[in-house]
Amino acid sequence: MLRNRSSGILLHLSSLPNPYGIGTFGKEAYDFVDFLKKAGQTYWQILPLNPVAEGNSPYSTYSAFALNPYFIDLDLLKKDELLQESDYQHLDFGSDPTKVDYVKITQNKMNILMLAYENRKAKSLDGWNSFVATNREWIDNYAAFMSIRSYFNDSLQNWDAEVKRKNAAFYSLLEKDEVDFWIFLQYLCQKQWMSLKKYANDQGIHIFGDMPIYVSGDSADVWANPEVFDVDADLQPLHVAGCPPDDFAVDGQRWGMPVFQWDFLIKNDFAWWMKRLKRNLQLYDCMRIDHFRGLESFYSIPAGEPTARNGRWVKACGREFFAKIKEQFGDVDIILEDLGFITQEVMDLKKYTGFPGMKVLQFAFLSDANNPYLPHHCERNSVIYTSSHDNDTLLGWFSHASEYEKRFLTSYLGTSAEDDIVWACIEKVMSAESMLSIIPLQDFLQLDSEARMNIPGTTYGNWVWRVQREAFDSELAQKIHETTKKYNR
Repeated sequence: MLRNRSSGILLHLSSLPNPYGIGTFGKEAYDFVDFLKKAGQTYWQILPLNPVAEGNSPYSTYSAFALNPYFIDLDLLKKDELLQESDYQHLDFGSDPTKVDYVKITQNKMNILMLAYENRKAKSLDGWNSFVATNREWIDNYAAFMSIRSYFNDSLQNWDAEVKRKNAAFYSLLEKDEVDFWIFLQYLCQKQWMSLKKYANDQGIHIFGDMPIYVSGDSADVWANPEVFDVDADLQPLHVAGCPPDDFAVDGQRWGMPVFQWDFLIKNDFAWWMKRLKRNLQLYDCMRIDHFRGLESFYSIPAGEPTARNGRWVKACGREFFAKIKEQFGDVDIILEDLGFITQEVMDLKKYTGFPGMKVLQFAFLSDANNPYLPHHCERNSVIYTSSHDNDTLLGWFSHASEYEKRFLTSYLGTSAEDDIVWACIEKVMSAESMLSIIPLQDFLQLDSEARMNIPGTTYGNWVWRVQREAFDSELAQKIHETTKKYNR
């Protein structure tokens, strides 16, 4: 991937505009691809496309293999004669076009998708049998899990013990219609997503995906493969993931997802992980592995602890894991999220993989001129960002930065005019030696903290920001294109 200087824009699917409450695989996504092309970009980076669990975070998912049915486009279903416009035009998908209302989406979109499923019974779906056969390894368990979860209306840990263990009681709860509905949704997701990806690729735009390291404890993966995770016989997590206390979070971060059983993974040739990687490499042209440092050592918190204060670092099997990736997939395009608490062992593992890491401009002004995130220090084999989904927007960050950071930044950029700060940061990132630069759309639009996507360590109120249709104007595309050409990207 990092063979030629290039650039891209970070914008998650959920943030796209449309009248239906959340971004989808539909027309507005195709329009954004056209905008990327006009802006001279090569990459569209997105966040994980998996179904979101409690809290609506794409980094905590019901399945590491499935796609989020919220992204299914209703107008495309009308085109396929699975819905009529009158079926969904009157529905309430949320009253604020700048934010996703996940409650309304869950209530109303899933009902209309059930209607589409009922309508498909009279139709023959192109590629249905092939889709089911190709995805058999994961889709049956996922569909069964979602069916039973819907039946109990509760998380996996609170299910009947017999059902957790897939004993006789499990089969009595599986209604064929319910199971087929969840498979049908995945069929629609894959059909619509792969059509969009092909369109992007045909326009010269590569899809830069994102793979969370962990999955929710309440997931099809834990239910179907409990041996992969640190859970007890009742599927209750014994240890959960997170980050230790630091200057930004005095109690640390307790993410709550179960950590992996690395002893089992290495004995099993990382089979679950290899299937997961195979799936992601089919969906994306390149992908970021989130929380890379957790593949060298991970922070393990006893499940009963309410905070991350009493966790400890535990060794993973990173070198063996990446050796298996190279053995199985050869030369793949992977980017490592190597931010946070980084030790020499983590740096050695990154060097062993040969994969590029991340540089974020907002971290560059916390110390002095030796800071490795300063653009002139960034190595060629890296991906540089102005900010990420876990950061404030550039404008929001600058507004809340310390006086020291502001002085350092304005001196480094050679400007003190606040109106010029955001674009000066963008130009500095574009000019860096890093082979790939990624700018969140919020920064190109010079938006403040209201457009922030996520505040780490908080559970609710994140992942809701949406862009407005008028943002994708020709003047902005031209300005981005000119800046991209200036720095030979």
